[in-house]
Amino acid sequence: MKNQDQRKVVYLMHNEVGMSIREIASRCDMSTTTVQNIIDQKGVMPDVPRKDKIVIPKELLKLLYRECDGYVERMHEKLKDEKNIEIGYSTLTRLLRDYRISKPQKERCEKVPDEPGAEMHQDTTTYTIKMGGKSTKVVASIIYMRYSKVKYLKFYRNFTRFHMKSFIHEALMFFGYSSKICIIDNTNLARMIKSGTGKNATIVPEMEQFSKQYGFVFVCHELRHSNRKAGVERSFWTTETNFLPGRTFESFEDLNQKAFEWATVKMFNQQVAKTDIIPAKAFEHEKSYMTKLSEVSAPYIPLQRLIDQYGYISVNGNFYWVPGTGRGEVKAFLYDKKLQVYQNRELLGEYEIPSAEIKNEKILPVGCSSKPSYQPHNRKKPTSNEEGILRNLSIEVSEYLDFILQSGNTQKHITIRKLYGLYRNMGEQVFRKSVERAFKYRNAKLEILEKIALKIMNCKHNLPIAHVDQDFETRESYLEGKYSDEVDLSFYDEIIDKENPDEE
Repeated sequence: MKNQDQRKVVYLMHNEVGMSIREIASRCDMSTTTVQNIIDQKGVMPDVPRKDKIVIPKELLKLLYRECDGYVERMHEKLKDEKNIEIGYSTLTRLLRDYRISKPQKERCEKVPDEPGAEMHQDTTTYTIKMGGKSTKVVASIIYMRYSKVKYLKFYRNFTRFHMKSFIHEALMFFGYSSKICIIDNTNLARMIKSGTGKNATIVPEMEQFSKQYGFVFVCHELRHSNRKAGVERSFWTTETNFLPGRTFESFEDLNQKAFEWATVKMFNQQVAKTDIIPAKAFEHEKSYMTKLSEVSAPYIPLQRLIDQYGYISVNGNFYWVPGTGRGEVKAFLYDKKLQVYQNRELLGEYEIPSAEIKNEKILPVGCSSKPSYQPHNRKKPTSNEEGILRNLSIEVSEYLDFILQSGNTQKHITIRKLYGLYRNMGEQVFRKSVERAFKYRNAKLEILEKIALKIMNCKHNLPIAHVDQDFETRESYLEGKYSDEVDLSFYDEIIDKENPDEE
């Protein structure tokens, strides 16, 4: 429906100027029918009586929404069939939105000015990167100081509550200062489950107590208000577009070393494009408004372990040897980079935590020179070396190994060890011939493989003539034995007579 001003212009163009209806329609981008109606109504807005507005109580819509599990189409049917209320589907969905029944209305984001020492941001995201020639999924965590724009970056294989505490401790102890609040998303690592979101969220007591040591509090932003921590979100974009491209990483240690240098050296002294701020200089100014940190003990996980009969305890897939001869229960304290083992409040050993890729290894205490002579109890014995040797012998051996492993009646490591033992006992030539024959007849039993090998070895064939050095009679050892007494072998003759008494 055209407004009053448009109608007046159309009417004057027709009556005063004398334009035709078609020309007016072309100039005003209207249909000729619309122009004709406006002229007939003399350019006056028609007084059209409006139909009575359909009013449906909010409580009724809430009740139907719960009964129909949120399916609006079913609500539309029930209103028509059971309540005898005729309403358009689009009108019903609009009412549900207006009443905030189907979708909560988006609230405005709060805008907080940059104040020195006021807040820092922490968040995580995932990337898939090339590490050691393989695609690896990693979790990146960033601490970002909002005012000075400084950041701390580190990568993890996974990110738990312990990792979150260890990361924040490492970053804040590196900077030596902490802001008053830490803005986070509604992660369950710091927020209690089913305790509300945003300003209504309840922080886990463990994390609340943790943050007090550093003089800050956790604050969750409102749902879908990720711009509240736009600085750390932008830092992830910079990481993805500036740090990761063009760099190669051999291991997690290499990745984190390069990330540390990039964040705390290069980006720390590089001018920020939009604000022209140099983070290093801004941070020096911000320090006077922040909480200066004294020495805070690093977070750890307490573990109860039992020393096995060979002197080892198991932690995260590796075996740590405990010096001494004692056994019994010990308390292990797992830190981010070290492990300490205590018994009766006495420190038995301190260990360096190996890389995440290292598993099933024996680890000795720092400064320990003596090596244990026994293997840990129940230590896994991988067969990757034996399997590699077998597969490198020939294509037929590799195919036969796949065949017997896929037969379903064998245990992988036991089968590989038995097959490797046969290879060592038979020799390569006989082993390969035996495997080729067993694979030809699709026989997966290693006992049959042994019989095939015996049959091959018993076949008549010309043995190579042994090379004999004819100068052996001139050797010193031969000359020494030449003049020794003859050996008395009559003892063996008596044994033969006893075994065969009837022979003459």
